[in-house]
Amino acid sequence: MNYQELLDPLVELAEAAGKRILEVYATDFDVQSKDDDSPLTQADLASHRTIAAGLSNIAPDIPILSEEGGLAAFDERKEWHRYWLIDPLDGTKEFVNRNGEFTVNIALIVQHQPVLGIVHVPVLGVTYAGCEGHGSEKREAGDKPRRIHVAKKAGDPPRVVGSRSHRGRSLDYFLDRLGEFDMVPMGSSLKFCVVAEGSADVYPRLGPTSEWDTAAAQAVVEQAGGRVVTADGRPLSYNRKEDILNPWFVVVGAADRDWLALLPERE
Repeated sequence: MNYQELLDPLVELAEAAGKRILEVYATDFDVQSKDDDSPLTQADLASHRTIAAGLSNIAPDIPILSEEGGLAAFDERKEWHRYWLIDPLDGTKEFVNRNGEFTVNIALIVQHQPVLGIVHVPVLGVTYAGCEGHGSEKREAGDKPRRIHVAKKAGDPPRVVGSRSHRGRSLDYFLDRLGEFDMVPMGSSLKFCVVAEGSADVYPRLGPTSEWDTAAAQAVVEQAGGRVVTADGRPLSYNRKEDILNPWFVVVGAADRDWLALLPERE
């Protein structure tokens, strides 16, 4: 499969899903709660249906795993050597709060690693795309795609991107050990993307996430020259176990600091 040939169709699909999201965003929408108390809106479902239908047309032989499509049993999933992993609306809390920092995420996983990822930001009309053999780029309406790359050196002080919705003692520990820093608050998978384009140096995620939250943006970061690694320095990988919860991880842009040395011990 030529991954680069998938870029334009997938960007168009993410943009189509983004339009469905914005249609709901412009209304006085209702918010439901999932079993884990996380929010769910009609925008999540509309985006899911749009993406699932589009992927079935683009590559009907590749299975789809979506946050809003249910989790296939591991006995089935473990046989998938490649599959689509999507989050139709990442950052539903940001959507509900109407701050614009939510995304559409589409990733292709091959042998446990994301080889292609699309992160579309509906409110901004911006799309980040990373593809093995191609690199990463940022697409803005009316402009040609622009190649992006992580920062070569950390800022002085270092620029740390962090969640608007999640923070805890582990991140405070990391920041205390880091010393002086600039915090870049951001929601959803956009946190990865600001590292990928060199606007932040590191994103430590020392709390719970699921695999569909991270895969597309991981591809963008890695193809931009960065790394997404667990606390022991291994690449974050996918579909290796029954649940789809990620361990702690660090998104590394600037590689001139030993960011992992700042991590606390797991409790």
